[in-house]
Amino acid sequence: MAIDKKTVEYVAHLARIELKSQELEKLSQQLQDILNFVDKLKEINIKDIAPTSHILPINNVLREDIPKDSLAPKDALINAPAQEGSFFVVPKVIE
Repeated sequence: MAIDKKTVEYVAHLARIELKSQELEKLSQQLQDILNFVDKLKEINIKDIAPTSHILPINNVLREDIPKDSLAPKDALINAPAQEGSFFVVPKVIE
């Protein structure tokens, strides 16, 4: 698939992005380079390669889940700019 300036201009119009002539030229070339690279990747034989999520063997370091007491409401609200009873007061965001 070829990416030309006309295609980039059309997509930019759909996205409501205003591009100058220099930007159109540069962007169309960059997109074409990306597509050429993807085509090159398609040529690689990966039949015998197992799927991976990461190139290095990594493991999550998880701590043991030990239940502890939570903060008391008065300690949690100590720095609250506004509070009502044992609750934070926040500005209304729904009209």
